[in-house]
Amino acid sequence: MSKNKTLQAIRGMNDCLPNETNIWQMVESVLRRVASNYGFAEIRMPIVESTALFKRSIGEVTDIVEKEMYTFDDRNGDSLTLRPEGTASCVRAGNQHGLLYNQEQRLWYMGPMFRHERPQKGRYRQFHQFGLEAFGIATPDIDAEVILLTSRLWRELGINEFVTLELNSLGSNEERANYRDALVAYLTERESLLDEDSKRRMHSNPLRVLDSKNPQVQEALADAPKLSDYFGEETQAHFANLCARLDAAGIKYILNERLVRGLDYYNRTVFEWVTDSLGAQGTVCAGGRYDGLVEQLGGKATPGFGFALGIERLVLMLTELDKVTNVRAQVDAYVVILGDDAQIAANQLAEQWRDQVPNIRLQCHCGGGNMKKQLKRADKSGAQIALILGDNEIAEQKVMVKYLRGQQDQQNLAFEQIPSLLTTLIEDV
Repeated sequence: MSKNKTLQAIRGMNDCLPNETNIWQMVESVLRRVASNYGFAEIRMPIVESTALFKRSIGEVTDIVEKEMYTFDDRNGDSLTLRPEGTASCVRAGNQHGLLYNQEQRLWYMGPMFRHERPQKGRYRQFHQFGLEAFGIATPDIDAEVILLTSRLWRELGINEFVTLELNSLGSNEERANYRDALVAYLTERESLLDEDSKRRMHSNPLRVLDSKNPQVQEALADAPKLSDYFGEETQAHFANLCARLDAAGIKYILNERLVRGLDYYNRTVFEWVTDSLGAQGTVCAGGRYDGLVEQLGGKATPGFGFALGIERLVLMLTELDKVTNVRAQVDAYVVILGDDAQIAANQLAEQWRDQVPNIRLQCHCGGGNMKKQLKRADKSGAQIALILGDNEIAEQKVMVKYLRGQQDQQNLAFEQIPSLLTTLIEDV
């Protein structure tokens, strides 16, 4: 590579620029607030984990493990992987620190995940997820509570009318094993109608064939046995109770018996929130129950239920649906400084105002320039007002206030009146 060649980000790993981060911050604040409303606490896990963690949890015969993980050997020869999803890491942390056995935990996390996929709209190689996990509760009330939480997220973000809830049950491991045998027998009789990917999965992970996007495969599955026919009374009662709770709460859903999820650890309830606003990448949020995962990763048997959602997809939805509202600008007020005395006094005054109004985003002009240049910078910053300080204003202990958005008249205010103005300014945002 030429020394002078401009270096660029790795394909599928994108920068988030200043004109985008305010939208991200708004979305993240809603996610944090709603999770807290339901009694969930934040946990933070490392980005790099032992490769074995994901092979044991996700399943070796899955696209993620077979094709998509960023895996490497470190200097000690240990196989490490950039985390492709958060649930396994959360369970590992819970087991390691004694958080899970014989107790209830409600946890959430947020951060980057990594999968070597073909980059396209709404799908990236480094992407960000918000995940939420509830441990220690085997009853369907927590299934309903978490799904209600996701529904509240969409209402808070203003996209509830653009997403649809799809729901299914995968039954217990034993019920699924019995169904697996019947499904394999059915697929074997129709093997000539399957594509190569489905033929490969037919014996290794046959439930994933149900999720095929190939129309010919879906046509071949038209008369396939139904997983629900293999459910016992306990699984039926669990799912019926969940549906009754969602019905009572007014949550609309579609029963989708082809919904199986791509990870091996799920059992019983699985769900997805889908949209037609993102083209091919229609899943906004997905999750379900994973009662065997904690034990599978070395802990004591502990039920679990959770979900993950892609933050990039949420930001994309909000932007394309023109739902980006109440997003605060990077700067609320801009201090224009003219004259030698003002140069000395402006920073001291700005510090006082920041002390008195801690949440204000107040930027002082730096680099000199005339009034016209500074007001141009003030307007470009997104500020609502310019606070103009010249030598005359310093002498009179007043500030000229120029409104940059709207039609309000310019006014002169005493120094001590500015904190009240700034407080009102950010209350209105």
